[in-house]
Amino acid sequence: MSAAGRRPHRTERLVLQGVLTAEQAARTVAGIAAVQRADGAIPWFRGHHLDPWDHVEAAMALDTAGEHPRAEAAYRWLADHQNPDGSWYAAYADGDAAEPTDRSLETNFVAYVAVGVWHHYLSTGDDAFLDRMWPTVHAAVEFVLRLQQPDGRIGWKRESPEDGGRDVTDALLTGCSSIHQALRCALAIAEHREEPQPDWELAAGLLGHAIRHHPERFLDKSRYSMDWYYPVLGGAVTGAAAKERIEERWDDFVVPQLGVRCVVPNPWVTGGESCELALALWVMGESDRAVEILQWIQHLRAEDGMYWTGYVFEDDAVWPQELTAWTAGSLLLAVAALGGDEATTAVFGGELLPEGLEPECECRGTRA
Repeated sequence: MSAAGRRPHRTERLVLQGVLTAEQAARTVAGIAAVQRADGAIPWFRGHHLDPWDHVEAAMALDTAGEHPRAEAAYRWLADHQNPDGSWYAAYADGDAAEPTDRSLETNFVAYVAVGVWHHYLSTGDDAFLDRMWPTVHAAVEFVLRLQQPDGRIGWKRESPEDGGRDVTDALLTGCSSIHQALRCALAIAEHREEPQPDWELAAGLLGHAIRHHPERFLDKSRYSMDWYYPVLGGAVTGAAAKERIEERWDDFVVPQLGVRCVVPNPWVTGGESCELALALWVMGESDRAVEILQWIQHLRAEDGMYWTGYVFEDDAVWPQELTAWTAGSLLLAVAALGGDEATTAVFGGELLPEGLEPECECRGTRA
């Protein structure tokens, strides 16, 4: 049965005034499903590559619409293509062979499977799925933590064999914020299975502390909006500190009526960043502003229900000319959170996720 045929009960939580009707939501879900291959893989779009992070985001979006078999197939693809060391390559070609096109191993790409697996479990209550995916999640987390530095940050990647295969210890604030969320979801899985992982608790605590109190430990990517909102979206920065962080650079990144810049000062707003900011605003309790952002970016919606990656407003031009599954997925996840979908609110709201063990330190507000 088509997604449209299941619309009345499958997309009820994906209706948001000024953003999506039930019919529009069904078209977007069907658009992501059309990108998914028979083996479960979800590339950016057909003919383009797949990366593990965006693959998971699209799978999570499918779960918000009740497309659980499709989402499970996406996670099965990850389990089937995991490297012996627990990692995945940064990019795979679209096609049955699934040949890697980028053999580097990016830590935030590897970690994100934990977020998706926990989200799928919360969406379905399928303990057998969690049992099958536990070795995959465990191996992925262990790979990522091998690149954690003593100061808490987690190195960006392991280079491809062609580039020497060395561990890159430089850390990205956006990537580490995503890993912070992933570690908390991994700990939730471990807790549910009654398999304590004290090393993961320490790792999550160290990483959260570094994100909150030591920005100097990360590469300076402050031109990118993701570095601005991801510490909030990933759950490391909360409360008054989160509000202060978002307000501080709102005018730098937010273009009224259009969306969120990917990078300043470029006149380019992007759907993915806009939807993720909306999610971060929801996390902060600012649902009205979140809805407004999502309403603004409907100019990126195509007739088939998918979303253009971005728009160059000085040239009045869609760019690049691509409709990506992950852009559509980020929109559905933001709408699902605003609509109260329990699995989505749990993994992004974070109230019930384990915190990890933050180190005792009197260095708040310093550069110790």
